[in-house]
Amino acid sequence: MKRQAAWASLCLVLLGCGEDVFEPPVEPQATLDAQLRQDLAAWGTMPIGELSPQPPAQVELGRALFFDKILSGNRDVACATCHQPGQAMADGRSLAVGTGAAGSGPERTPGAGRSFVPRSAPSLLNVGLGTGYLLWDGRLSSFGRGQVFSEDLPLPPGLPSGLVAQAFLPVIDRGEMRGEPGDTDVHGQPNELALLDDDEPDRIWGAVVDRLRAVPEYVDMFGSAFPEVSPNQLRYEHVARALAAFEREAFTRSRSPFDRYLDRDDAALTTVEKRGAILFFRQVGCVSCHNGPMLGGQGFANVGMPQVGPGEGPEPPLDLGRGALPQNDFYRFAFRIPPLRNVELTAPYTHAGAYPSLEAVVDHYNDVPAAMRNYDVSQLEPSLRGQHHGESQTLADVFETLDGRFRGPLGLDDTEKAELVAFLKSLTDPAARDLASIVPSRVPSELPVGN
Repeated sequence: MKRQAAWASLCLVLLGCGEDVFEPPVEPQATLDAQLRQDLAAWGTMPIGELSPQPPAQVELGRALFFDKILSGNRDVACATCHQPGQAMADGRSLAVGTGAAGSGPERTPGAGRSFVPRSAPSLLNVGLGTGYLLWDGRLSSFGRGQVFSEDLPLPPGLPSGLVAQAFLPVIDRGEMRGEPGDTDVHGQPNELALLDDDEPDRIWGAVVDRLRAVPEYVDMFGSAFPEVSPNQLRYEHVARALAAFEREAFTRSRSPFDRYLDRDDAALTTVEKRGAILFFRQVGCVSCHNGPMLGGQGFANVGMPQVGPGEGPEPPLDLGRGALPQNDFYRFAFRIPPLRNVELTAPYTHAGAYPSLEAVVDHYNDVPAAMRNYDVSQLEPSLRGQHHGESQTLADVFETLDGRFRGPLGLDDTEKAELVAFLKSLTDPAARDLASIVPSRVPSELPVGN
């Protein structure tokens, strides 16, 4: 590293060149640990506590619902279509692909007359732990039980958590799950959900519940999960609560090497990972954005990430992020700062999946203006390379509100970048690498599980 080389040069000058070659001092582990633990204490970084067990009947119902395509208008996509166990509860794509498509995971492609969903599907790993803001533009937030806030979202009042609230949204979105007027489902029957008007979310949610009530096995499962509710009293909130219970129980993976280090196990991290952590928490200051228990999810920033895809908001094909919300012009091109737990597993990265690796993301942060000007579209899958918006006017517009911390290069050398990536990989819980056990062999609708 530069610092070690500089120290060695200084000592050679002071001591002269004798017969013995001077060796720079080796950084003791005790000193490294003392520095890192001081930084962790300064930021209040603590281990993630265990979640309370969820009601088993609700978890089992939520598991069936999560993998059942009956929730989609065309009966061709489930929650698990864009949040797959084999892709760390994301889909491995730059931009998500919803209803009316073909294929699975990274190989999924839009059908005739369909387009990509404007943003990437975020991983649901640890979503039940709570991260403040949900969705890339933060329109949905929850900072405590019973305190759900939404901006420009048609949600019923009084929902118990942000996770429950989020489950209301995909089924009313035409591109994600509901479909278009005139669609027929996989059985060749009219898609009754798509015929309802966009401004009638209550009727859409009610129609989904009607589908579930028509399946006797679901009636029994709802009866076990919510014994106080009769079948004719079921509402979509019960669907959402079951999905949230399953997601909390099945997707929480928070025993990474870093978590063990937070539990005072000095041997849990390697020397390289510890040096990367010191860069993260002190020298580079990544923690100024990526803080809190999940190392992110609690704020927004414009960090100059590439604009890719059909766009979202009032200025297509651009995506203004949080800046598209009313009275948020100062957040133009700012997106939710993503949580970093298990980030190693959730490529491609950014709101539009512009970077395929952590190394590429670190390179971007190391010199954001240069990365904006020189973005290599070969990092995108071929079908999206023509949808990168890197025109000079777009770059100037993004740069106008760029976070001041990234207007110049950080100056990391290759060794430091590798150390930073090593630390990010230490945030991976080994149990998150294989989630195949959560997939049911069948669902009550008897629609196929998976592709």
